[in-house]
Amino acid sequence: MSETQVINFGCRLNQYEGEVILGRARAAGLGNAIIINSCAVTAEATRQARQAVRKVRREQPQARIIVTGCAAQIEPQRFADMPEVDLVLGNVEKLQAASYVRSSQRNDFGVGDSQRVRVNDIMSVRETAGHLIDGFECRTRAYVQIQNGCDHRCTFCIIPFGRGASRSVPAGEVVEQVRRLAANGTSEVVLSGVDITSYGGDLPGKANLGALVSQVLKHVPELARLRLSSLDAVEIDEVLFEAMAGQPRLMPHLHLSLQSGDDMILKRMKRRHLRQDAIELCARLRAARPGMVFGADLIAGFPTETDAMFENSLRLIEDCGLSYLHVFPYSVRDGTPAAKMPQVAPATRKARAGQLRAAGAAARQRHLRGLVGRRLPILMESDVRGRTECFAEVELDRSCVAGSLQMAELTGVAGEHLTATLAAA
Repeated sequence: MSETQVINFGCRLNQYEGEVILGRARAAGLGNAIIINSCAVTAEATRQARQAVRKVRREQPQARIIVTGCAAQIEPQRFADMPEVDLVLGNVEKLQAASYVRSSQRNDFGVGDSQRVRVNDIMSVRETAGHLIDGFECRTRAYVQIQNGCDHRCTFCIIPFGRGASRSVPAGEVVEQVRRLAANGTSEVVLSGVDITSYGGDLPGKANLGALVSQVLKHVPELARLRLSSLDAVEIDEVLFEAMAGQPRLMPHLHLSLQSGDDMILKRMKRRHLRQDAIELCARLRAARPGMVFGADLIAGFPTETDAMFENSLRLIEDCGLSYLHVFPYSVRDGTPAAKMPQVAPATRKARAGQLRAAGAAARQRHLRGLVGRRLPILMESDVRGRTECFAEVELDRSCVAGSLQMAELTGVAGEHLTATLAAA
């Protein structure tokens, strides 16, 4: 019997949950199954999940196919109607051991529609458990869930309907998970969630992301590196700011959820910051910690975006000093307010996304060239490749142990990564 496999789409949180799913399924004895952990951030992401289902069925006709994740939570019947799919699980059900115990006790899932779809009301969920896992296939880096769900309603986003209300994992459980991973050899942990800057709002006391980061660094001194996933710029609290400025084990690389550089578009998106807020935050953090590097999400061709509005987004790359971009051409999501707004032509969206990506690639090259000649610690992800603290990828001239920290002299740029020689001891 073949082992169960999980195919993850989308965010870092999905990758973390994929490890939990795999542990639950294997513990239940579920074999010869492929679990598609889907994403719904764009219509394209849902299409890719459906495409993956068909591909799996063609290549592994005897495998049982389970679909879960945000796309399954939002549109369960759409996946249940696919003849290739045997079972649909919601975002809560996918993390429950009982889902896989029941599944493992059947030779197939031909048990009727009422049992083939196990998706409950995500909006009724009020807690998020801390799931203990021993590590990831890549022992260098692991993701730890600290929060789930989102209370905001950005006009382009469907994710709150896949993830539910914002809810936080208690700090003690987060610390214990990080300690467990560090003890098993993980060198870098990334704190992940849907909206991690909202962390703690549902917990008693004065919990916030800054306080959680401080606790992790204090109570797990053996952890070499702590990194944060995407942040909402307007919600960075003062304790977190101080940690970013003064804690060397908290990596000087932030990925910001900016989405646009134009104030009118930001208002129509129902974002809670303006263009100048983003510029001032980047300048303030860079002044407090020289060498801080920023990435950002940007959407091209949001409804009503004019050429002048787009130029404001394009200029934001330089105004904020962004080095890494995730660019998305706007994707219409049924059920969101933005889908009813006047749309930008698809060809224009695509062209603007191309311009943003080209500008982002040029900014990344400038950043990489600026690192050449420096001597920096590299956390090895394989025998010859690793990353700097600011997340630049580096290829060394000789083999090292994966997971080890190595001092290296950065010698040049090759495509999208740096080259380096191992520094003398």
